[in-house]
Amino acid sequence: MEVDRKDGRTANQLRPLTCTRNVLNRAHGSASWSQGETKVLAAVYGPKAGTKKNENPEKACFEVIWKPKTGQIGKAEKEYEMILKRTVQSICVLNCHPNTTTSIIIQVVNDDGALLPCAINALCAALVDAGIPLKHLAVAICCCLAESGHILLDPSKLEEQRMKAFVYLVFPNSTLSVLPEESLKAGGEPMEHGLITSFTHGVMSVDDYIRCLERGRAATAKLSDFLRRSLQSQVQSDSYKLG
Repeated sequence: MEVDRKDGRTANQLRPLTCTRNVLNRAHGSASWSQGETKVLAAVYGPKAGTKKNENPEKACFEVIWKPKTGQIGKAEKEYEMILKRTVQSICVLNCHPNTTTSIIIQVVNDDGALLPCAINALCAALVDAGIPLKHLAVAICCCLAESGHILLDPSKLEEQRMKAFVYLVFPNSTLSVLPEESLKAGGEPMEHGLITSFTHGVMSVDDYIRCLERGRAATAKLSDFLRRSLQSQVQSDSYKLG
């Protein structure tokens, strides 16, 4: 049974994607990422000498600052900062620039659903633009669980509000990894079968979570292809669009 979505998409269909790099002159790296009407800017400053208090000086340190479109930062935004920092630490090569700090600023331009995955995708593009050494790229997606049991991908804000639960998933893109093949395995499983970050809002069963995981992983092939094509462009003013 098909699910009726206000914008006419199918349950598995993503919104149009847009990615533009080098959008800020003073940042060492920057990118904008849009999914439908949701848009985020990511800026990377550094690495700069010295680490923050309580950080390991033998590794690179990262700090993430979330800037909402309007108003003050709250509990949800602080949680987003923590999730983004952990994601960055998972995908970056931390021993390349020991005893340094890289600052990452996430600016919300517009929120029409799946905001955190959009921010993670913008962040990954900005890290590449800044030349930060990465183990591999990463792509993020939001999977929603409706009261009817249907799963919807990349929801709008209205769809998110009406859902029983949703989960943000971040998957590695190991095809572009700089690490040896064996180091890309966890417990003998290839990295592309793994999961970098998972953040759930609401209540869902284990079976529903696994269904979201399967749908999300399948959809990230399209996201990965789009991200690769965007990052391979050498023309900084180019903006790729995918319908």
